[in-house]
This record gives sequence, structure tokens and C-alpha cells, in this order.
Amino acid sequence: MIKRDFLKTGLLTALGALVSPALLAAAHDEKLLREARATPIADGPFTLPALPYAFNALEPHIDARTMEIHHDAHHKGYVSKLNAAVMGTPAEKLSMADLLASMSKQSEAVRNNAGGHWNHSFFWLTMTPKGGGQPTGTLKTAIDKDFGSFDKFSEEFTKAASSRFGSGWAWLIVDKKTGKLAVTSTPNQDNPLMDLPGNQRGLPIIGLDVWEHAYYLKHQNKRPDYIKNFWNVINWPEAGRLYDAAKKG
Repeated sequence: MIKRDFLKTGLLTALGALVSPALLAAAHDEKLLREARATPIADGPFTLPALPYAFNALEPHIDARTMEIHHDAHHKGYVSKLNAAVMGTPAEKLSMADLLASMSKQSEAVRNNAGGHWNHSFFWLTMTPKGGGQPTGTLKTAIDKDFGSFDKFSEEFTKAASSRFGSGWAWLIVDKKTGKLAVTSTPNQDNPLMDLPGNQRGLPIIGLDVWEHAYYLKHQNKRPDYIKNFWNVINWPEAGRLYDAAKKG
């Protein structure tokens, strides 16, 4: 009996060694996506926006599978959990803008999931097929004025994204106090619109998700490679529109 169990264990171990970690990870991701798509969003005031482009539209910089899982599993999960958190509470009646502006008074569940929903909705618009390059118009002028040059801005933004410990976001914002452009970062699903202690508040112009779920399929733990690819998909026309709107008040 002991010998038979030993042989069985050895055979299973040998078979397991033949299955690559990549195949195991792919199977896990497929299961995650299948279950997420089969699960309805909890009833409530918030809905999942459609991606403004196809899943594969940002390739080769951001792969289609990552976009599928990021949108259909992670973002959908934030929306569903947010609805569950606000239903039957005063927060159910608040707009997203009012919810973020009063985040210091909200529950941890609302903070995490309202941030996750707003941040990802914004993130999809931050990127576009055939994006990248450099900004033009008033945003370019402001970047040159407030950072010294586009290269200095990109260095500062890359540093903020790279040095954010654990999970979080990097942002280009119009600072609420100074009216100038600034680079900042936030932990977890916080963002600069939230009235949280120590948070540099302002209107986001660009946001970059540096949670591992945003890049692990393509880049594993190599966040710098992911950040480098992000520069190739930035939607500068949208960023310029947001900057002009912010300056108009």
C-alpha cells in the first residue's frame, strides 16, 4: 500500500512538472474570466462602461488577454461590489463626483470600489490605438512651463509609477491649489479627486494603473517594461481636452 501510494505520488509529481507555469496561469485566467462574465453585476446605480475600442486594439503594447481580464473581470468586480456597498445607504443617492469628494466619510468598501470603478473608467479613455507621441497645443505649453520639458515630465511620471510601492496609480493632474500641472501617485484605488488626508488633490489628466493585474500576463513582475509601453498608447488629444476643461473651471 505504501509502495503504491509512493508510486502514485511520484507519477503525479512528474506529470505536474510537465505542465508549464504559463499553462497553469492561462487556465487560471480563463476560469477567472469565464466566471466573471457569467456573474451578473449587483443591482445598484452604477454600470460597467464598454471599452471604447476592441480588446486587441492596443497591441502589441498591451495585449488583448490582459484587456479582457482587466475590463470584464476586475473592473466589473469593482462595479458590482460598489453597488452592493452603497445600496440601502445614503451613498446610493450620490453621484460619483459627490461620492469621491466625500470619500473621507465613506466606508472602506465604498472607497476601494468607487475608486476602482472611477479609476478604470478613466484609464480606458487615457489610452487609444495609435496613441503615444507627445501632446500639442495648450497642454504641451503647460508641460513645458511646469516641468521644464516633455522629457522632464516623462521622467517624473515614470518615477512616480515605478516607485509606487505595491498597488496603486500614477497621475498627471491639474493641482487644485496651484492650478499647475503636477505628477502624483496614490495607493490602492485612491485618486486625486478624493478628500483624503495627505492626498494631493486635483483634476486628473492622465492616469496609469500599476496594479499587477494591469500587466502581469505580458510582463510578469517587470513594471518598468509595462510603463515604457504605456507611453505608446497615451491618448494625448483626450488629455488635452481634459486639461482645457480643467483650466476653464
